Amino acid sequence: MLMRLAYTLALYALLPGALGHLALRAWRQPAYLRNVPERFGYYDQERPAQPVIWLHAVSVGETHAAAPLIHALRASHPDHRVVLTHTTPTGREAAHALFGDGVESCYLPYDFPGAAARFLRHFRPRVGILMETEIWPNLIHALHVRGVPLYLVSARLSEKSSKRYRWFRQLARVALRELAGIAAQGPDDARRLRELGASAVTVAGNLKFDVAVPAAQMEVGRSWRAAWGKRPVLLAASTRSGEEALLLDALGRAVIPDLLLVIVPRHPQRFDEVAALIGRSGFRAQRRTAGVALDAGVRVLLGDSMGEMFAYYAACDVAFIGGSLVPFGSHNLIEACAAGKPVLVGPSIYNFSDAVESAIAAGAARRVEDADRLMSEARLLLLDPDARRRMTDAALAFCAAHRGATQRVLEMLRW
Repeated sequence: MLMRLAYTLALYALLPGALGHLALRAWRQPAYLRNVPERFGYYDQERPAQPVIWLHAVSVGETHAAAPLIHALRASHPDHRVVLTHTTPTGREAAHALFGDGVESCYLPYDFPGAAARFLRHFRPRVGILMETEIWPNLIHALHVRGVPLYLVSARLSEKSSKRYRWFRQLARVALRELAGIAAQGPDDARRLRELGASAVTVAGNLKFDVAVPAAQMEVGRSWRAAWGKRPVLLAASTRSGEEALLLDALGRAVIPDLLLVIVPRHPQRFDEVAALIGRSGFRAQRRTAGVALDAGVRVLLGDSMGEMFAYYAACDVAFIGGSLVPFGSHNLIEACAAGKPVLVGPSIYNFSDAVESAIAAGAARRVEDADRLMSEARLLLLDPDARRRMTDAALAFCAAHRGATQRVLEMLRW
């Protein structure tokens, strides 16, 4: 197909830039320079002796979202081995934290025909599963011609992403039709996928609703909160570049007595950068990993640890979901709701628009226009325990009503 050939030639042309990007990321996060051959389909690890179920989860969020499905697949197919691929080092780290040696973890190669062929020759998967929004034409075609069923599950496609794919409508159409099935998160996602040319689309819901709340982390969070005292706690979860400055500026104008603002950046390589930003703001601050008791005069606590988000949710009174005050489309609010916390989100929600709008309609979340309004809404909730209790009940009911995607996906998979 000429479109796929043109796409492949474009990939080769972009390869020097991709390698430069790896080197740039490695400047902040050296792990990006490890296992580079895997990105071209060369693997040192031995192929599992058992039949392979392959699942691709780009980074941390997708890996956590895939957890209920991976647990279900391991339970229903104990004679198979799950191979979990990623694009980022933090995705691999999350897989190790969640599953230990229970799954094989490696990088998915770049979408070159030769790299895809080497990956498939090495692991020889019986079935493939892509999480959320992953459309790789050469890899999809390679599985198709080999007769290996490949599914796109918990699929989401924002209006913004849909417009981008329309520039390559013919290539996307062929790739989507070579999939064995697509389980979309919601009706809008299914509609956009069909508009791009997908045919085998069902609405199965969002796997994130099936993620189990880890009791151990919740207990850790409650112990943090007991140590912090009775002061009100506002959590800013998964913040992005530019967002922390907005929050700190608004904090300076807010009148919320004894407020503790806990900021947890989305990416660990930004911990030092955000610590310096907080230091310049003039607020007394402390790192969560400092290893000392929280001083009563500290106004901002930097959450500088990975894999503890549920503990942060357990320790707060109100949770703001990052990526929504700046144009990143918001991050996942479902975990906060599952932890029973009142949720605030900013104006940018295109990545999770269905979930956010549903949570707002259920009374589990509120949307704010900017950082000052965020602080105003937080103040209202922090001073009103009954309002917080109502939002807690609504959040738990919202999550309970949307569970079941894992079972629906399992019923779709065939190999």
